[in-house]
Amino acid sequence: MVVKIRLARFGKRHAPFYNIVVAHARTARNSLPLEVLGTYDPIPRVPIGGEGRKYKDLRLDTSRAKYWLGVGAQPSDPAWRLLSMVGLLEPRFGVEGKIARRAREEGMVGSAGGGQGNQEMVGVQGEEVGEVRVEEVQGGEAAT
Repeated sequence: MVVKIRLARFGKRHAPFYNIVVAHARTARNSLPLEVLGTYDPIPRVPIGGEGRKYKDLRLDTSRAKYWLGVGAQPSDPAWRLLSMVGLLEPRFGVEGKIARRAREEGMVGSAGGGQGNQEMVGVQGEEVGEVRVEEVQGGEAAT
């Protein structure tokens, strides 16, 4: 059976919170997953102390994500975008994907973005959206 990496929505109305999960392709969005890889909070938060730029929180067990990608799990489009922010996949949509393709065509080594901890996120129109904080977790700590 086909296995997908996708987002399962939790949280309240107008306050979404997502678990990044591995599930069979034909199961419902919020059904019991095979494994929870991490969490994603898309609401921009103010840093502790009140100073600095707002950020979106992304926690991911990268070793398990690499394993599932290695055995053939297919990420959904939103999951692909999040995995490309961490550096596990090459961006394929939006401005980030265009920059990576252009760099590859010009013969530059590496991908645009990479796997840094704090990365700038550019919207589809090119405006600056904010920062995404990526925290790598080990083992079963992702679902907290």
